[in-house]
Amino acid sequence: MHSNNVPKLVIEGNGPLKGSVVASGAKNAVLPILAATILASEPVTLHNVPKLQDVIVLTDLLKDLGAKVEINENTVVIDPTSINKIRASHDLVKLMRASILVLGPLVSKFGEAEVSLPGGCAIGSRPVDQHLKGLEALSANIELKNGYVYASTTDKTRLKGNHFTFDMITVTGAENIIMAAVLSEGQTILENTAQEPEVVDLCEMLVKLGAKIQGIGTARLVIDGVDKLSGGEHTIMPDRIEVGTYLVAGAMTYGDVTVNQCNPIHQEATIEALLETGCGVEVGDDFVRVYPKATKLKAIDIKTQPYPKFATDMQAQFMALATVAEGKSTIIETIFENRFMHANELSRMGANIRIEDHMAIITGIEKLSGAEVSATDLRASAALILAGLVAEGTTIMDQIFHLDRGYDGIEKKLTSLGAKIKRI
Repeated sequence: MHSNNVPKLVIEGNGPLKGSVVASGAKNAVLPILAATILASEPVTLHNVPKLQDVIVLTDLLKDLGAKVEINENTVVIDPTSINKIRASHDLVKLMRASILVLGPLVSKFGEAEVSLPGGCAIGSRPVDQHLKGLEALSANIELKNGYVYASTTDKTRLKGNHFTFDMITVTGAENIIMAAVLSEGQTILENTAQEPEVVDLCEMLVKLGAKIQGIGTARLVIDGVDKLSGGEHTIMPDRIEVGTYLVAGAMTYGDVTVNQCNPIHQEATIEALLETGCGVEVGDDFVRVYPKATKLKAIDIKTQPYPKFATDMQAQFMALATVAEGKSTIIETIFENRFMHANELSRMGANIRIEDHMAIITGIEKLSGAEVSATDLRASAALILAGLVAEGTTIMDQIFHLDRGYDGIEKKLTSLGAKIKRI
């Protein structure tokens, strides 16, 4: 891109989307899995890695620690044997909160780690206290100074297994402690563990490298520490939020859209919400299709909750849908405190949205109008694209760097379905 003019997306309201797209690998699965390669004693090959800005940041961080990284299309090979640094510098961590995921693997493998505290994120404070409490339970000494977390084991020995219960459901917190526990001495039992598919994917990858984890996919994990992990191969799961986003795009435009190479089980809450709006949904072994059944979408009531309930990462997309559905929809956000920032931008397009604390009340209107809008975070950027697809006229969105953090080739995929969308 030219440095002096920031890229924008131009979206023209157009007819129904039609056709099929293939799901990319999951952003929220690949990041912890990349961090987990630190634990290996031989190279690790990852397949179905999505081309995302966040992936570039995390591979750069691994390189900075001394790892060798080869990227070839959607395959990434990481050789962690040359890692010779235990400090994740602020310059890299500030680019992405998920960088905190190197903390658990570093302290577990090397007996010490220094990781810059991630800055605030636009969608709420998202504290890392559960990560630190969990590491302390595994006998790490934790010090916070000058904006860094210093974690170390006593005399550079191994972490010690323990029984730990998370105070709240935390996906990255769980991932960090699981990674720390697999090389710990003895047994670790984790309770109230996040059950998101991305946590499952990480556990399955670790097991392929020789980790001993029981209870995968449940809230109670039993991890027996091993001396070392080997290398290996793993294919990243499909991105369930990306899949959901394309299904909503199909629904909103009254189109017929199939997403292939996905896991329909991960889409249950999204499919339920789509059926509530009056869409037709067809589910196969590895595809989901959405098609029009009613002449007008119906209002919905949703509440974000940890998996397998409705995902906070799908909330913005359904808000966009609700703006043009018949009747009054309510969306209750229970995961992040200020995750309704897209409401202001949707209102610029004519949407009728009222926010009361953690609830958004959306009264559907006939038609949105194109406008100049700004993406405030990753999922908000998707919601604004969806709104632009059904708006009258042209929508111009800036701050689209958010989009590239989590959607692999979104303009290409939407264009292949008949959308009028381009980057300028």
